[in-house]
Amino acid sequence: MRIINLSSGSDGNLTYLESDHAKVLIDAGLSCNEIVKRLGLLSVRPEEINAIFLTHEHTDHTKGVDIFSGKYNTPVFAHEKVWTTFDQKANRISSLNRKTFDKAFSFSDLDILPVEIPHDVPCFGYSFFQNDKKISILTDLGHTNDRILNSIANSQLVYLEANYDKEMLMKGTKYPLSLKMRISGPNGHLSNEDSYNALEYLVSTGTRQVVLSHLSKENNTPDLAYDYMCEHLLMQGIEEGVDVKIDVASTRPGVFFRLK
Repeated sequence: MRIINLSSGSDGNLTYLESDHAKVLIDAGLSCNEIVKRLGLLSVRPEEINAIFLTHEHTDHTKGVDIFSGKYNTPVFAHEKVWTTFDQKANRISSLNRKTFDKAFSFSDLDILPVEIPHDVPCFGYSFFQNDKKISILTDLGHTNDRILNSIANSQLVYLEANYDKEMLMKGTKYPLSLKMRISGPNGHLSNEDSYNALEYLVSTGTRQVVLSHLSKENNTPDLAYDYMCEHLLMQGIEEGVDVKIDVASTRPGVFFRLK
């Protein structure tokens, strides 16, 4: 498998994953034209995309999926709980391309484990398996627990949310208090501190590459998130670059990772 995040954050989320026999997208939160443009950077034609897997219905994850699926006849997979909130926004996705799951399933040569996560709408993370390799994506959740972490344990690569710095969020003046409380609440987003706690556990299960994802433009910075993880991991004797590698996703295409 190989994977690249093509955009991450509140301006739009788009990840491309390729196995031996499948080319898929996780979310489609950019315009259709922009999705096609970014796939072109990989020399991938939109007609080659075999499926789109949705995490939830928020616009920064679904902006382009309706037009893209309608134009290129692409199947769209989402949990039945997600379809209940997104169905009315998906006018161009044909009935044949509306795929539903409620448990682990297979697509082409990929085995896929969805995991329900706490957000203010129905939301799911994913683990993708091919042979003995495992890649997980876990963003847009207000907290973790043993069930969630166990589902992504033993992943070689994890895209893990690190949405906000607590001090920046609470001391910032742009957001009203109600929004600050929603973001920091149990159904909001993960702080750097919460992300670190998950990261420390994942490293103990064998994760060796993490991409900090879905950073807030207003309440976090790539340097702040990266430094927080490195400093706190080092306190536990875990050295970034030696025991685990950490990258930070942004709105620009990131690093192409290949699992052999």
